[in-house]
Amino acid sequence: MESSAVSPGSLPLQASSFPYRSELLANLSALILLWDSPALQGEILAKSGESIDQPSHATLRHLLAWGPMRPTALSEVLATGASYVSKIVRRLENDGLVERSADPSDRRATLISLTPAGEEAARGVYALGDRMIAEVLEAWSPADIEHYTALTERFVKDAITSADRMLERGLLPVKP
Repeated sequence: MESSAVSPGSLPLQASSFPYRSELLANLSALILLWDSPALQGEILAKSGESIDQPSHATLRHLLAWGPMRPTALSEVLATGASYVSKIVRRLENDGLVERSADPSDRRATLISLTPAGEEAARGVYALGDRMIAEVLEAWSPADIEHYTALTERFVKDAITSADRMLERGLLPVKP
C-alpha cells in the first residue's frame, strides 16, 4: 500500500507552497526548509563521503561559531532534547572532537568545547558550506554575487534590529 505521508525530502520546495503575501518571505521559507532539512543535509554528507553525521556537523558548527556552550544551550540551538544532545556529545567525545569542563562562572555546570581536532573538523564543516554556496552561485557573475551579498548583509542587519524590537513588543503595530 502506498503511503500518503509527506517526508521532509519530498516537500515541495517552492515559494508558491507558502501562502504569504510577501514573495520575499515565501522564497525565504522555501530556502530555509531546504537548507535546514536534516534529511537533506544527512544525504548530502553521506554522498560527500563524510564520516560525521548531520547532528554532529551541526554541533561542531555551533561550537566553532559561538565557543563553549552548556548542554542546555546546545539543545536550544540544535532544537532537540537534552538526552539527544548527550548522545551527540558522547559520540563527539569518543571521537576526540569535544571535551567537557566545568563552567568557570558556575562550577556545578558543564561546558562543551571543541578540542583542536574538533576545531579542525568544524572548519571542515564550514568548508563544505563554502563548497555548497560556490555550487549554487557558479553561474552568477561576480557583480551579481557582490550585489546580492550586500543586500543580504543589509537584510540580516535589519532583521536582527527588527527581531530585537519584536522581542520587546511582539508583532503589535508600531504606534505613531
